[in-house]
Amino acid sequence: MTEPGKAVFEFPLVEQGLVSVIVPCYNQAGFLKECLESVLNQTYTAWECIVMDDGSVDVSAAIASLFCKADSRFSYYYQQNQGAATARNEAIRRSKGQFILPLDGDDKIGPDYLLEAVGVLKSVPSVKIVYCKAMLFGATNAAWKLPAYSMQNMLKQNVVFCTALYRRADYALTGGYNSNMKHGLEDWDFWLTMLEHGGEVRRLAGVHFFYRLRKNSRNVSMDETKYRSMLKQIFENHRILFETQGIDPTREWEKKIRGNLLIRMKRVLAKPYRMVFKEKK
Repeated sequence: MTEPGKAVFEFPLVEQGLVSVIVPCYNQAGFLKECLESVLNQTYTAWECIVMDDGSVDVSAAIASLFCKADSRFSYYYQQNQGAATARNEAIRRSKGQFILPLDGDDKIGPDYLLEAVGVLKSVPSVKIVYCKAMLFGATNAAWKLPAYSMQNMLKQNVVFCTALYRRADYALTGGYNSNMKHGLEDWDFWLTMLEHGGEVRRLAGVHFFYRLRKNSRNVSMDETKYRSMLKQIFENHRILFETQGIDPTREWEKKIRGNLLIRMKRVLAKPYRMVFKEKK
């Protein structure tokens, strides 16, 4: 990890008050329009939105192009598929905002999210990350109930989703999203890097983030082997932090893995019955 106070990136074109909304996308054309419309509808208007296409072979480029033509605050870039971490880093490198909000191409934000989150970061210097309450939609529609933030909780599971606002200056000290998180969980790893030398996390009272659940999304479809390898990588990336906090995450993570496997087994076992009921209808 980087030394505290040591800048890794230089951004000479930073615009004060500007929010850079970073949208990596990979074959998400069916959802990208809805995502970008949620950015367009923000009540806080000092934003730019950078769509970083991570090697899509669908019509994501055409959809992004429509937004770029309609509003100069949108921009679109393409790279060969390298994963979400690299796509986010590259988009942030091209951005010029004082604040950064990652937003995956199949998710949405509420109209007042930027307004309220920027207000916190501008008024409370000790806060590094601002997030909010969230809703799940798509395959399931429900409130997303996450444990309250604490470093102890954060080391056991990611309690802050990727679409949270932070300062570019804090990003510059982290080294960016870690490319060794190649199968996912890179946002969890990134938050730990940002917070390992201190800083507060603030959750807004309102629901401003909408996380789409899809059967074939990257996190949902991650198999047990990849999931275990990413958990191990998080531990290796932050071994000193785990030791300092006196946490051995093995038991907590094993329970989570078994819970995920049980849910998947239930879905597989229930599939024939769902097919029967569907045919009867």
